[in-house]
Amino acid sequence: MSVYESVVSQRDAVLSVAILAFSAFLIVTTEFLIVGLLPALARDLDISISMAGQLITLFAFTVMIFGPPLTAVLSHLDRKKLFVAILLIFAASNALAAVSNSFWLLAVARIVPALALPVFWGTASETAGQLAGPERAGQAIANVYLGISAAMLLGIPLGTLVSNALGWRGAFWLLAGLSMIMALAILTFMPTVSRTAKVDFLQQAKIFKEPYFLSNVLLSIVVFSAMFTAYTYLADILERVAGVHPENVGWWLMAFGAVGLIGNWIGGKALDVSPIKASALFLLLLAIGMTTVVPFAHTGLIFCAALGLWGIANTALYPVSQVRVMSSASHSKALAGTTNVSAANAGIGIGAIVGGMTIANLGIEYLGYAAAAIAVLALMLVPLVHKLAPRRRQAPAT
Repeated sequence: MSVYESVVSQRDAVLSVAILAFSAFLIVTTEFLIVGLLPALARDLDISISMAGQLITLFAFTVMIFGPPLTAVLSHLDRKKLFVAILLIFAASNALAAVSNSFWLLAVARIVPALALPVFWGTASETAGQLAGPERAGQAIANVYLGISAAMLLGIPLGTLVSNALGWRGAFWLLAGLSMIMALAILTFMPTVSRTAKVDFLQQAKIFKEPYFLSNVLLSIVVFSAMFTAYTYLADILERVAGVHPENVGWWLMAFGAVGLIGNWIGGKALDVSPIKASALFLLLLAIGMTTVVPFAHTGLIFCAALGLWGIANTALYPVSQVRVMSSASHSKALAGTTNVSAANAGIGIGAIVGGMTIANLGIEYLGYAAAAIAVLALMLVPLVHKLAPRRRQAPAT
C-alpha cells in the first residue's frame, strides 16, 4: 500500500503534523534534556558526574541497537494508537525519573523511553508524509523534524535553564505532564491513517542487502559524526575560546538553536528538489561554519554570522538525512527511517569521542577544523553514494 493512499483534509493534516511535531519535541527532549540536568542530578543522587553521564550513553546505545527491529515489528500497527501508546510510555517514564532515588531506578526510567523513541521517530515522519500527500510530503516531514531539531538543539540549554528554575525532578515532571497532554491531543484530533502492510522482519530486512540504502546509512553516520564532533563541545568553545561568561552560555546555546531552526525550513524546501544534493549543500555550509568560528571568535558580528551559518546547516541536515535515507530504500520506509536514527546515534557517539580526543591531543582551538574535515569526508562520499542509486532514481538525483 502506498504511504500516500490516505485522503485527509488539508486542515486535519496541518493540525496533525503540528501535534506530531510538538510530540517529537517532547520525545527527543527527553533524550537531550538530561545533559543540562547532570550536575544537579549527580549531587542529589550522590553519584559522580561520569557515572551520571552513563545515562546518556545508555539511552543512545539503546536507541541504536533496538530501534530497527522494534520499528519493523510495530510499524504496521495503527499509527494513531501507536503514537498514543508511545506518549503514554514517555509520560510514565518521565514520572518514574522524577521520583527516582537511585541511579539504577533512573536507568530503568531512561531505557524504557529509549526503546520507544526510534519507533516514533521512524514512523512519525512517514505518517506526516502520508497525511500531507505526495506534493507536500517533504515539507510535512521537515515540519515534524522542526520538533526533533528544536529538541536536539535546544534540549541542552533548556535542561540548564529548567533545572535552575524547577530542579531536575521538576523538569521530568514537566515532560511527563506535557507528554500526557499530547497523547490526548493525538487521540482527539488526529485522523486514522491507512495502515502499512504487515511485512515480517526478514522481508523488511532485505533493505539491508541494498547497496544504495546501506551507503546512505553510512553517509548518515559520517554526517552526524561531523556534526557532533564540534556541537557536543559547543558550550566549551563558547566559554574557553569566545570568552562567553559561564552564566550566559545557556542563552548562547539557545540562540544557536533558534537561529538554526531557519535551516529546518530551508532544508524542507531543498528536500523537495533533491535529498542528495541538499546533503552536499548543507555539508559544505557546515564545514565553512565550523572552520570559521574559532578564527573569528573575537570579531563580534563575523563570529555570530559564522555561528549562525553553522547552526543553519547543522539543523537542516536532520530532516535532509532522514528523507535521504528513507527515499533510498525500495520498501519498509519506517524501518529505513529508524535505521537512520540508529546511524545518527552512532554518529553522535563517534563525534563525542573524536571531539574529546581532539581537545585532549590538539586543543579546543582545533575542534572546528577536525569536525570540518569529517564534513568534507562526508561531502566526498556524496557522489559515490549517488552512483549506487538504481537508474530510476539517478535522474532526479534522489
